[in-house]
Amino acid sequence: MNKYMKSFWAGVRAEAPLLVGVFPFGLIYGALALNAGLSAAAAQMMSSIVFAGSSQFVTAQLVREAAPGLVIVLTIAVVNLRHMLYSASVAPYIKNLSLRWKILLAYLLTDEAYAATIIHYEEEDVTPTSHWFFLGAGFSLWFIWQVSSAVGIFLGAKIPASWPLNFALPLTFIAMVMPVLKDYPVIAAALSAGFVALLAFNLPFKLGLILAALIGILVGTILENRKSPKETL
Repeated sequence: MNKYMKSFWAGVRAEAPLLVGVFPFGLIYGALALNAGLSAAAAQMMSSIVFAGSSQFVTAQLVREAAPGLVIVLTIAVVNLRHMLYSASVAPYIKNLSLRWKILLAYLLTDEAYAATIIHYEEEDVTPTSHWFFLGAGFSLWFIWQVSSAVGIFLGAKIPASWPLNFALPLTFIAMVMPVLKDYPVIAAALSAGFVALLAFNLPFKLGLILAALIGILVGTILENRKSPKETL
């Protein structure tokens, strides 16, 4: 096995603990999407194109509530704005890669893939094979998400309501967030978003989630920009 594949499989192994929670998360999404009125094809295509579990969950819920199309589109856009912070965080590590690699890794830059990859970069810094670690983490998540979504769509409403699958959503995000809560901007962003989400929980069309995401992104961005050059190294 060459050094590139070793790095790839290291990324897969680093991602593996999070995949345990992702699979039931995908099952829930698939069943929820069908129950919300989405076709099987549309539900699976959303997993492939949007490839963002939290946005897909919110979208399915908004479709079920017959929310206006503009609200759905804006919700997806706002919820996924956090990826701008992820991109800014990993950009210094992949700046020398080719455009093809940057496009591929940008597509695979999800919450869980970022959590595993940024820890690797912080511990190992940039190496000739580090982007293959990123690829391994991102691809393994992509593969499991597609499979679990497909299985959930296939099973649909046949999944017994007594199965305690709902625990997967909070556990997955807890496992994803905790390792990256290392500096003040990230902690402040997480706390402020969580606080606003609780206060705005009862807003219609899940608008509280949009507001919480915006506040968290704003707080994190402001505090990150105020860090001294030494602190950002």
